[in-house]
Amino acid sequence: MRVCLNTQPGGSNPNEDWVAGTPSLAVVLDGLSTAGLPTGCSHGVPWYVAHLGGYLTAALANPDRSLSDGLSEAIERVAAHHPECDLSNPGTPSATVAVLRQGVTTFEHLVLADSPIVLERAGNYEVLTDLRVDDVLPELQADVASHETHTPGHREALQRLVHAQREVRNTPEGYWVASSTSEAAHHALTGATPIGEVQAAAVMSDGVSRLVTEYRMADWAGVFKVLRADGPHGLIESVRRIEATDPTGQRWPRYKSGDDAAVAFCQW
Repeated sequence: MRVCLNTQPGGSNPNEDWVAGTPSLAVVLDGLSTAGLPTGCSHGVPWYVAHLGGYLTAALANPDRSLSDGLSEAIERVAAHHPECDLSNPGTPSATVAVLRQGVTTFEHLVLADSPIVLERAGNYEVLTDLRVDDVLPELQADVASHETHTPGHREALQRLVHAQREVRNTPEGYWVASSTSEAAHHALTGATPIGEVQAAAVMSDGVSRLVTEYRMADWAGVFKVLRADGPHGLIESVRRIEATDPTGQRWPRYKSGDDAAVAFCQW
């Protein structure tokens, strides 16, 4: 498997996405925004995703270890790396996870929250994602969407949403992400696809997939065309050009004018 990858921050703040690839593995993490609220951790989200990604890639180098068990181990190792922080804080640094691994006869996948994997299958496209977060607190999500970005009202509405999300994060009533408890790994959505059925795949954060799912300025065939012609960098630049036409979120309400973006494009 040949993996091409790229990641870029959405603005001037440090990038909270993370991406890695090996001849058999592609991993994308998308750190959850803190919206300026305290986390109980002195290290921050970029530190968290970098450490989680490193430990996860190492754990999954063993082809006999399941994706869920590898993620569970990685979460535990990161937690053990900063015991001085308040890991019980509901806002402790967290991330979505998307993993694609090539085995002998199948591609295994794991998705935890809304960073998708898209499989190209004989001209059709299968999207593997976990959208449970979309069902949580719809009224507060709508409140955020009612404000233009970069306004006090938007910032306050986003903080209300993030504060409420933290109360149901990693609970049966809410949604699951990687944070400080390894239990979340076993709530990820997993599966396998025969290798012969897949022509190519893209693992990405929602800062990229929104070009199709939210902005509706491309379809998946167009995304894969850009990936083949210009690679992950070209695809992220396509997202940025679209976002630049709507900097305050009037046409496409969103949490940030430009979100962090990460892509791993897999071919074989």
